[in-house]
Amino acid sequence: MATTPEALPHLDAVQAALETAGLTVYVGGTPADKGWTAPDKFAVVYPDPGMARRENLADERTGFDSVMQVTCVGGDPVRALWVADRVRRALAVPLAVEGRVCWPPEDLGGPPLARDDDVTPPVYYLPVQYRICSTPA
Repeated sequence: MATTPEALPHLDAVQAALETAGLTVYVGGTPADKGWTAPDKFAVVYPDPGMARRENLADERTGFDSVMQVTCVGGDPVRALWVADRVRRALAVPLAVEGRVCWPPEDLGGPPLARDDDVTPPVYYLPVQYRICSTPA
């Protein structure tokens, strides 16, 4: 019997790849703790739940397909672009997910660099989306 794919191991693999590239990584947003101070550059991963793809007429849903947004944040435009470069480099190779064969994440791009004046001090951010796909090993 085939195993249904799970989103969490894929998220863990993305987070590990980014941390291995030397990035500070948060999932789903930044900490809401009072007194938390943002580093001068970091990445925030916003995963979707993904979907199990049908692999054959027997309706075995063993393939996995997901889009994860990595928002690259910096205290100035150069720092935000530096984070985006590290993210792109970290996600240019297949992810390591136990029991799965992963394709290299597909860079889907995103909107241009923007400034967030709703936080103090203001930060620059650059959201980039990646398509994550895998099949059973």
